[in-house]
Amino acid sequence: MKQFSHDITFQTTGSSLLDVTDPVRHWIMDQEMSDGLLTIFIRHTSASLTIQENADPNVLHDLNVFFRKLVPEGNHLYRHNTEGPDDMPAHIKSALTQTQLSIPVNGGQMMLGTWQGIYIFEHRAHAHKRTLSLHLIGE
Repeated sequence: MKQFSHDITFQTTGSSLLDVTDPVRHWIMDQEMSDGLLTIFIRHTSASLTIQENADPNVLHDLNVFFRKLVPEGNHLYRHNTEGPDDMPAHIKSALTQTQLSIPVNGGQMMLGTWQGIYIFEHRAHAHKRTLSLHLIGE
C-alpha cells in the first residue's frame, strides 16, 4: 500500500464556487496510483468543499444565492464579527457544508460522475487564499 500527501493553495475571488477538479486530477495522475481513495480536506473555517454539477454555471450561481439568503450577512443575532459582517455567516455556512471529501480512485482516475466537479465554496465576501490537503492511499 502506498500513500501520498500534498497541499495545494488556491486564490478565491470572494463569495463563489471555485472549480479545483483539474489541479486535483493532475496531482493524482502524477502519483501513478491505479486504485485507492483520495481524501481532500480544506484547512479553513470560513470556506468548504462540495462536489457539484460542472456543466451549467447556473447551478453554482443558485447555490451561492441560496446560502446568502439562508445565512444573511450582518444579522444582529451574531456576536462574532471580528473580521466584518460576513465573518460569522461564513462560519455557519461552513458548518452546514463539508470540510472533507472522500473520492474513490480507479484506473488512476477519480470516480466522479459525468457532470461532477470538485469546488471550493468560498463563504467570505472578499478573496482569500485557501489550502487543500490531499491524501491518496492505495496501490
